[in-house]
Amino acid sequence: MAPSRPLRRLSAALTILALTASFGGVPAHAGGAHARYDLTAGDHGSGPPVALPVAPRPTSDVKWSDVPNTHWARAAIDYVGGVEGWMRDFRQTADGTYIFKPDALESRKMFARSAIQAFAPDEPTDPDLTFPDLPDTDRFFPFANTAVKLGWMAVDADGNFQPDDPVTTRMVHRALVLALGLGADAKGLDQLHMRDGTTLDTPQDFGTLLIGMRLGLRYNHSDESLDVGPDTPLPRAEVAWSLYRAATADPWQLDAMAPYTTISLPNLKPKAAKIVQFGVRYVGYPYVYGGEWYEPTPPGYCCGSQPVGGFDCSGLTWWLVKEATGGWNNMPLRDYRGWPLPQRSSADMASSGTKVKRFEDLRAGDLMFYDGDGNGIVDHVDVYIGSGWSLDSSSSMGGVSIVKVDTGWYFDHFVHGRRLIGVTS
Repeated sequence: MAPSRPLRRLSAALTILALTASFGGVPAHAGGAHARYDLTAGDHGSGPPVALPVAPRPTSDVKWSDVPNTHWARAAIDYVGGVEGWMRDFRQTADGTYIFKPDALESRKMFARSAIQAFAPDEPTDPDLTFPDLPDTDRFFPFANTAVKLGWMAVDADGNFQPDDPVTTRMVHRALVLALGLGADAKGLDQLHMRDGTTLDTPQDFGTLLIGMRLGLRYNHSDESLDVGPDTPLPRAEVAWSLYRAATADPWQLDAMAPYTTISLPNLKPKAAKIVQFGVRYVGYPYVYGGEWYEPTPPGYCCGSQPVGGFDCSGLTWWLVKEATGGWNNMPLRDYRGWPLPQRSSADMASSGTKVKRFEDLRAGDLMFYDGDGNGIVDHVDVYIGSGWSLDSSSSMGGVSIVKVDTGWYFDHFVHGRRLIGVTS
């Protein structure tokens, strides 16, 4: 069987480097000042800050001909392709350097090989498991066989492994989160339910995608046109980052996922239930400063250009709660109209609806506001879903996730809530 926790191969200092880099793509106050009534402006606040020391990069004798020292994934590539050979997939060149192909899409067969080599190198194959599209004589077959046997990767309805198809964020997070022994935590999220047993309809691999986000398996780019969504085919540099982060995760990071194992929401009233059900569809979308749309915006879009689909904190709140008005309308995607909200920043939204002063008086569907800087100005917002949890988009987690807000940074920086939904809704 695969180990329940991976062998730590780097020092704690290098793990700190990984954390710093994963949260360092978007500054805590990206984007500069915004106009008070500018619909295209994002929110200054980006959730909990991460201030960790920078450690040296991993040292390796392997030299890359196509990965400059300034490449955003250089530390990850040096580790997974240099220190470890899991992604050293291409031959050495005449001058003694190696080719990594950071921008080439990573195939399922190559990812299976690297994941098995990293986390289950001694796991035997299943002699009864075969694939119509990958013969057992193929050099990638043992890795594909083992990855499917362990449940890390899936086959299609006809049993095909689809070895040459590219992996996506969803696939990579599934494999690595399960390899880290977090299957029970992911299952708890997949079975997200209310106290009366009513379950919510969660997307495929919802739990592993969310936990992968919380572990920083996806890089949060400062150039947001490079950000990837849940089903984006991944280039090799992105896969290298994910594999590097998973292989260097510390036990406390993995243990911190335990609350998801038993996550249970209160019995939601119909309108709050619709907000939560709609919101879980967007877990795993990237943090995009000024973003309030689920895909790249077309020419002429009313509220600013987005290179990729994604949300900042107030943009996610708009997406989930704001009524369809004027040129902004996501009604084709959701089955409720929403409620009036003022302009796009969390500070503007903080005067909406009825004020809820105490945390313990919050109800699912309420907006939660935070003062991250301690200067008396609201700079972050999310949507409370009950039982101490919120739907949140922050740069520190790299996008949309479900976060625990009854403890830690969120609880300490909570200012007040705002209720838009009626008591009987």
